[in-house]
Amino acid sequence: MHMHQHYIQRCLDLAIQGLGNVAPNPLVGSVIVHDDKIIGEGYHQQFGKAHAEVNAIQSVNNRDLLKESTLYVNLEPCSHFGKTPPCADLILQNKIPRVVIGSYDPNPKVAGKGIQKLREAGVEVVTEILITESDFLNRRFIAAHTKHRPYIILKFAQSADGFMALTEPKQFWFTNEVSKKLMHKWRTEEEGILVGRNTVAVDDCELTARLWPGKNPVRIVIDRKLSLPADRKIFSATAKTFVFNEVENKTDASTDFIQIDFSKNVLEKVMKHLQANEIQSIIIEGGPDTLQHFISQNLWDEARIFTTPHQLKAGKPSPTISGFVIEEAEIETDKLKIIINSTI
Repeated sequence: MHMHQHYIQRCLDLAIQGLGNVAPNPLVGSVIVHDDKIIGEGYHQQFGKAHAEVNAIQSVNNRDLLKESTLYVNLEPCSHFGKTPPCADLILQNKIPRVVIGSYDPNPKVAGKGIQKLREAGVEVVTEILITESDFLNRRFIAAHTKHRPYIILKFAQSADGFMALTEPKQFWFTNEVSKKLMHKWRTEEEGILVGRNTVAVDDCELTARLWPGKNPVRIVIDRKLSLPADRKIFSATAKTFVFNEVENKTDASTDFIQIDFSKNVLEKVMKHLQANEIQSIIIEGGPDTLQHFISQNLWDEARIFTTPHQLKAGKPSPTISGFVIEEAEIETDKLKIIINSTI
């Protein structure tokens, strides 16, 4: 592997450790190399705390070596004051002569300004190393700044004969326990989880990550008439809940009731509100109807589909979805397929 690719890959390996903790900031890792040896490394660990470049520089024992080193980072260094000072300024203060970057920052506050600032100060800057991998890692962050909505992940399980739910409204668990834990892990990695009213009414789902250590996502339910009983688990204090409806705006304990116009563009209005609340990614765990609304409007980025050995012979068919398959795996008796929407 090319030297630059090797070190940017290390940045990516570090950066992914911040997943679920840094949003709405991007996932960033950084390594500092002197004479083909890593002398410092770090990653952005938590929103509001030090960025990757800061942690990498601070980890170097002999700071004099920075003047002869190369800093690698998977995303363009920031050039603006936010929760922390600009990383581009820190690089210049430490007289680091070379910077190698994976991909560009789409945030308008940066968007090339970090690279420009470094180059104007005489720093040698190399860009677009493992750019595809770097962009994919920060697909949530990029979606927020380019599509102006959360990154949308469709998740569902289906029987071997293509059904997603029983004909009658009754709870039926398709996947095995290992797959279930994996889904709870995914919940800790995303900002929100969305279902329709019927899913809450039938399953009385809690929509938390109780089977995996980490934070709970914001729970999102579309309940047009506010007909769900107040004793549903989704209204518990274990996590924040948004209820989109056409009746009223109010806040009740940990639940925000958000009134929107249901006459048209409902999902667009929901996404706009989530974007305004800096929710960069959501998992759609609703039933076939909810999923189909997103699919019909081509409003999805990624799909995670479990196929189980169950044979239902009748029921509600799974939605039809196509795209670029990026992963296939067997999880005990379940088969997982992850698809990327290749049309947007």
